[in-house]
Amino acid sequence: MTFTYTTAQQQGITVFHLTGEIIDKIQAAEFVEACNKLAASGKNRFILELSELRYMNSSGLNVLVNVLTRARNTGGEVVVCNLSKKVKDLLVITKLDTIFHILPTVEDAITKLNSK
Repeated sequence: MTFTYTTAQQQGITVFHLTGEIIDKIQAAEFVEACNKLAASGKNRFILELSELRYMNSSGLNVLVNVLTRARNTGGEVVVCNLSKKVKDLLVITKLDTIFHILPTVEDAITKLNSK
């Protein structure tokens, strides 16, 4: 399965709905570039909605860390939500659950970002 994403704006926050699998950095290059452009323009608060992201490997983790780093370097933040068990377990095993804000729903993520 390939990787795709869609975006939506909610309360000044960009919500990315990620779908499929991230197993190669190149397949997520367009997504990373979209995040970089938004962050550079000051729109640096992102929600990554992962309910349809079925799998990712270390390349996928690298993509998420790059997006988080770019957002934070421009004064923004990233919240991930609606993780599948497989993706959540991967974040826990790699201890990335300690650097990402992980919440159950998009609404919770919006509340978190608006409280900053």
